[in-house]
Amino acid sequence: MLSYEIARVEDLGGGVFCCVSQRHTFGIDALLLSRFASPRRHEIACDLGTGCGIIPLLWFRNREQAPRWAAGLDIQEEAVFLARESARRSGLEKAFLPALGDLRYPNELPEPLAPGGFHLVTCNPPYRRMGAGVVSRSESDRIARHESFCTLDEVCAAAARLLRYGGRFCVCQLPERLPDLLEAMRRHRIEPKRLRFVQERADTAPWLFLCEGRLGSKPFLQVEKPFLLREDGKESEEYKELMGLSTGLE
Repeated sequence: MLSYEIARVEDLGGGVFCCVSQRHTFGIDALLLSRFASPRRHEIACDLGTGCGIIPLLWFRNREQAPRWAAGLDIQEEAVFLARESARRSGLEKAFLPALGDLRYPNELPEPLAPGGFHLVTCNPPYRRMGAGVVSRSESDRIARHESFCTLDEVCAAAARLLRYGGRFCVCQLPERLPDLLEAMRRHRIEPKRLRFVQERADTAPWLFLCEGRLGSKPFLQVEKPFLLREDGKESEEYKELMGLSTGLE
């Protein structure tokens, strides 16, 4: 694998560092999903389309509550290089295993991604259908933002293959894609169980949602109270915690 330029190294706290480049960085949606998924101690987790690896890396800030180990899959060499470098700098070479591969071809996935081997699968998928909205000229942006390389259905199919029976699949998406996601999840035997909307304030419409499904579970959906970024004109306590204002992440 080639070596790529690192634009900066983010100190996530707890001895964990995340290397990012101009093309592979992270936003608040990844932080929200990482917190929403929160793998249990000793679970085995996998992040699809992991990019720079921010979602699994955040899980290891508290080593006592971290998963047994986590895999990360991405189709782009630069992203996998960054995630591996982050694992090395954080002393997580045996705990966080980034891998290069295409989730659309399950029979060709690298060794760490064994079928039925995971308690938890996460994905921050492309938000737009190909052709919807302004399509970026950058290939890395097209892969991250538009379904140019994978669809929601393909993401759910990959998650279903990787999960153990009863395992959890956690994903974030735009509210307008909620029907598409729920349909795709059920098509692949992942039953939606938790749903949480993210809003700027209590009086504004959601701009994101977080959803958890379980493989082979019975129907029952719990809608949780919304995640508010601001309350009473100031940053909410949940938002402060998310951004690390009280835990070290800047």
